[in-house]
Amino acid sequence: MAPNDRNKPQLTGPEKAAVLLMSLGDERTAELWTALEDDEIRTVSVAMSRLPEIDAFEIQGLLNDFVTRLASGPLAGNFEKTENLLRKILPNRRAEQIMAEIRGPAGRNIWQKLSNVRDEILAGYLKNEYPQTVAVILSKITTDQAARVLALLPDEFAIETVDRMLRMEPVPQPVLERIEETLRIEFIGNLSLATRRDNNEQMAEIFNAFDRSTEGRMLSALDDINRQAADRIRSLMFTFEDLTRLDSNTAQVIVRAIERDLLARALKGSADFVKDFFFEAMSQRAVKILLEDMATIGPLRLKDVDDAQQTILQVVKDLAAKGEIVLSKSRGDDEMVF
Repeated sequence: MAPNDRNKPQLTGPEKAAVLLMSLGDERTAELWTALEDDEIRTVSVAMSRLPEIDAFEIQGLLNDFVTRLASGPLAGNFEKTENLLRKILPNRRAEQIMAEIRGPAGRNIWQKLSNVRDEILAGYLKNEYPQTVAVILSKITTDQAARVLALLPDEFAIETVDRMLRMEPVPQPVLERIEETLRIEFIGNLSLATRRDNNEQMAEIFNAFDRSTEGRMLSALDDINRQAADRIRSLMFTFEDLTRLDSNTAQVIVRAIERDLLARALKGSADFVKDFFFEAMSQRAVKILLEDMATIGPLRLKDVDDAQQTILQVVKDLAAKGEIVLSKSRGDDEMVF
């Protein structure tokens, strides 16, 4: 370090990046600029515009440091290393937000990330926003996705949003940036945290890929060392919603094997596509009676619904074990393992 450098303030990371890019020249850095995210470009650009005078000695030192770091050995990153680093230099909440975004839907910018969010989830978030804000967001995503999301919004709200889109003028950049930041922190970040799978869910998918013999042996061994985890994996391996993957003939066998009041409780908290799966396996008269039973039951605790669904799943597995039906346990292939 040169004697005069001792009194100079240390350059920040963005400032060092700015010095490096300026040192390499326009032609060599063109490809690097295209690889940066929009917010990264803004950060480095701001740093570049405010750089103090950097003498040749300091530039040489920065370049040497950069080359030394590259030559120190192979580099490999992962979520854990990244999160640990961020927590050292940022407040915990900010580090969590950044990591949530990284783990969130794929995409180089916020609008590409939205394109990988399920339409139902996006519509559920947007229906609580102002129509003008929703109009801006829908104008930035693909027309196909915008159409699907609009169809899922309440009619009156959707019409007002369409009217705002028709009358919308160019959105000032500061306003657009605030919307992007809100989406990044409040929606994508929270979505990523809420949908992050736990280890049991991942392990259940692995167990789903086992043949029946291996599955039984592994679960039995796991029972001996961690019964709670084994039970959790069993409950996740084949869900009530997974029944909708079965064919209509199998559905009819299942409906005949379960009691009507049990099915009524199980369907009380189910999605429409699950209800339709069972309704299609029944006569119109049977569906009418079942709907009346569901209405008569009244409100149910979520635990009661879960218990009813688990009971039906056990009936289904018993039917499979007897050879009366077959279940495809592997996702995405045709192998029958029961």
